[in-house]
Amino acid sequence: MENILVSIILPTYNRSGFIGKALDSVLAQTHDNWECVIIDDGSTDDTEAVLSAYDDPRFVRLRQENQGVSGARNTGIAACTGEVVALLDSDDEWMPTKLAVQLDYMRTNNYEISQTEEIWIRGGRRVNQPARYAKPEGWFFDKSLEMCLISPSCTMFTRSALERIGPFDVDLPSCEDYDMWLRACLDYPVGLVREKLTIKHGGRPDQLSVCVPCADKHRIRALVKLLQSRKLDENQRDMALDSLERKVSIYMQGCEKRGKSDEAERVWNLFCILRDGKEIPLNPWS
Repeated sequence: MENILVSIILPTYNRSGFIGKALDSVLAQTHDNWECVIIDDGSTDDTEAVLSAYDDPRFVRLRQENQGVSGARNTGIAACTGEVVALLDSDDEWMPTKLAVQLDYMRTNNYEISQTEEIWIRGGRRVNQPARYAKPEGWFFDKSLEMCLISPSCTMFTRSALERIGPFDVDLPSCEDYDMWLRACLDYPVGLVREKLTIKHGGRPDQLSVCVPCADKHRIRALVKLLQSRKLDENQRDMALDSLERKVSIYMQGCEKRGKSDEAERVWNLFCILRDGKEIPLNPWS
């Protein structure tokens, strides 16, 4: 894979203070056959001025009205031309050998999806990653049901795998990565490069995990969609239903505390319909 073109998909929205580090880390890659598709998702800060300082022709700049991170990633994926696709969030960074090591790993081990280990920075300080976030390797659909175990900025796909998995769900305001990785882990084993080649920044109020409420509801939506897809075998369906029941129970407790008994009952009834193998509305969230 030495000469393979890697398409880097980099969405951004009002991250002018961070995106420069992300772009610098792309320029520093030892594997230099790449294109970086930057999707400015309607930024209103100084993002355009920052991007204008990077005149390398391998940077492809697109701009659209704000559609959210899923819409921005989908736009970039549709526009890219590489045989391999790597995701990078605009507030994260890569170590210089990230692309080269990951490409070689995928070729050597015959993986179509892989991720790297990562360094966590929270509030500007390096922190230890909690044990429950340890990345597995191989087939781990069952573990992916409980929580998101793949980090976008660590990830690399072959184009054929990405086309089979399908696009990011633009109807999910958060947990879109949980939804995507569920579909990925259903069809593919996921490789793990055991080097910390990605630097993941967090601990800020502008991140989706912080500023978009009701993450439990969006995980429930992802599981409902997966069960509706009819792509699961009997064992996978049972595991998905068990995970859904746990998440619904937690969500219902929160609804009851906030005096939203009707919402709690609606979500429980939805779970019961799925559990019993009956048809549910095409859009049960409307």
